[in-house]
Amino acid sequence: MSACDVPEQPQPPADLLPKEKLIPLLADLHELEARVESSRLAPDSSRALFLAQQKTLLWRREVSDSAFHRSYRYYGIHGKDLHDIYGAVIDTLTARQHRLDPAAAAKDSAAAAAKRWEGEETK
Repeated sequence: MSACDVPEQPQPPADLLPKEKLIPLLADLHELEARVESSRLAPDSSRALFLAQQKTLLWRREVSDSAFHRSYRYYGIHGKDLHDIYGAVIDTLTARQHRLDPAAAAKDSAAAAAKRWEGEETK
């Protein structure tokens, strides 16, 4: 394969959201999606509700819909970036859950300790 055959890396969009801004935004969008899904509305109504709430969320964060989608696509092309971003989104959602439900935090902590202990015992 010659250098001419290597696809050119896409340039970041001018309005690329930094990861630090995208992570809490994605966490909020996932929470919104969960709330809408649990509302038990008809599919067309839940879709309309989600889109309206998403628009409000983006407006509050001063992010245009197009900037969000371009940024998500850009990071998606760079798989490691998107993997890192979603790792942080999961951590953010877990921390939020633990703030809301300290009992779940204790349960998760105990499960993680047991998993570590099992790993050390098999060595």
